[in-house]
Amino acid sequence: MPLTPEQKAEIEEQRAAARPTRRATVPALEDMLFEPIEVLDHGFVRVIDYMGDDGAVVQAARVSYGKGTRKVSEDRGLIRYLMRHRHTTPFEMCEIKYHVKLPIFVARQWIRHRTANVNEYSARYSILDKEFYIPAPDQLAAQSAANRQGRGDVLQGAEAQRVLDILREDADRTYAHYEEMLNEDTAGNAADPGRSGLARELARMNLTLNTYTQWYWKCDLHNLLHFLSLRADAHAQYEIRVYADAMLKTVEAWTPLSCEAFMDYRMGGVHLSAAGLDAVKKLIAGEDAEAVRAASGLSAREWRELMAALGRDG
Repeated sequence: MPLTPEQKAEIEEQRAAARPTRRATVPALEDMLFEPIEVLDHGFVRVIDYMGDDGAVVQAARVSYGKGTRKVSEDRGLIRYLMRHRHTTPFEMCEIKYHVKLPIFVARQWIRHRTANVNEYSARYSILDKEFYIPAPDQLAAQSAANRQGRGDVLQGAEAQRVLDILREDADRTYAHYEEMLNEDTAGNAADPGRSGLARELARMNLTLNTYTQWYWKCDLHNLLHFLSLRADAHAQYEIRVYADAMLKTVEAWTPLSCEAFMDYRMGGVHLSAAGLDAVKKLIAGEDAEAVRAASGLSAREWRELMAALGRDG
């Protein structure tokens, strides 16, 4: 389970505490505050705190004192203009802080985004829980023959079961050795009072990468949207994409106008190179597609991607 009964009680206590404030709040996100969105088999994402809203984006762009008599439609139009023309600094005025529980290999992929403030659970000082990510059967796929980063066909039958057995056995064995080296049980008591355990900072090094870790991750809206544009994309690895999908739900509640513009221009839109745009103009004018391709200077991959974006056969 992602949360223990003690953790659930702590969350209920946090949610029950009300604090008066003069700062902008968002009711839809307030309803989600502290609540975990479960991800994978033991993971979660939950919003711990936030600052700003769509109004803060608009206020920063206009450098105004407040909302005044503006209409929501005017704010929406401005936010869409900012997103469309990549005016990013107004979106940096909003910040959000998450508590995330995730497998170590996902964390190592995630940390490459160097635009957030991060504080991770320390296995130098504390003992990691005995929790491991084991893929669901429909995510247990072979290496793609066409994509070095991707997955191919889902494994079946005895082959799939053997892989699952290896994952479980390796995780259980290394964690048992971890506990043995620590000479501590999960409650923090010495298993053998007459023997000193290995330092925690050393004992952790044999744990498998599917062991779960946790961190607090604070980011401004602009950089969060950039993260989501890469990690909520269909080409992203499944295990990080499901975290991005969960975070996208919180952004939709927090800044709905900004999220709408983001989904329209960044997630649903297409960026064209000058050569690609020229090719599109020629195709619209009715020129022969093969002649346009030959004259475009686009690589075979670029042409295929352009045709896919236009819904045409390459």
